[in-house]
Amino acid sequence: MALTEKGLDCELRIERVWERRPDFLAINPAGQVPVLVEPEGTVLIDSSPICEFLDEAYTDRPLIGPDPAARGETRRLVSWFDLKFGSEVTVNLVDEKVMRKIRGEGEPDSSVIRAGKHNIHYHLQYIGYLSERRTWLAGDHFSMADITAAAHLSCVDYLGDVPWDEHPEAKDWYARVKSRPAFRPLLADHIPGRPPPKHYADLDF
Repeated sequence: MALTEKGLDCELRIERVWERRPDFLAINPAGQVPVLVEPEGTVLIDSSPICEFLDEAYTDRPLIGPDPAARGETRRLVSWFDLKFGSEVTVNLVDEKVMRKIRGEGEPDSSVIRAGKHNIHYHLQYIGYLSERRTWLAGDHFSMADITAAAHLSCVDYLGDVPWDEHPEAKDWYARVKSRPAFRPLLADHIPGRPPPKHYADLDF
């Protein structure tokens, strides 16, 4: 989404990280995605360093923030959603419901799923709080904070586990993000054998 917001073309490749491919491990010994390989061979690893690089290398459409204070707030929220939302919601729902099966780790743990469904309310309340007081999550400008939050939520929403009707302010913010052209490729991406709920790709859900 960050690449598209900046008007940059890219070739996306699927990497099944659990297969531990030697060629991929040679690029990133941590065996994790995302990895960005620039045309001249520069390799960037992990979403935050990649997006920081993109903002410094391609300055036409800044996504981190126009000034130090804005950049600090954007980075705080990126960390919030990648770490706190990620561990309290995304891992408990997406990893438990989808990735465990893909990795052959058995049936999902219902107690973990319940925890994720409980935790998401707190985060949706926080998104609502921010969006009521600001144009976008980090301030006046659409930023990596919005992209990061929306990326996590799109994964959970694909499973039908976001209680949008209980959090109208967060829903209104997400509808604005969904309407951006850069978000549409995410809405078109499907898990084979597991279609999303009907509202998933609806811009006026």
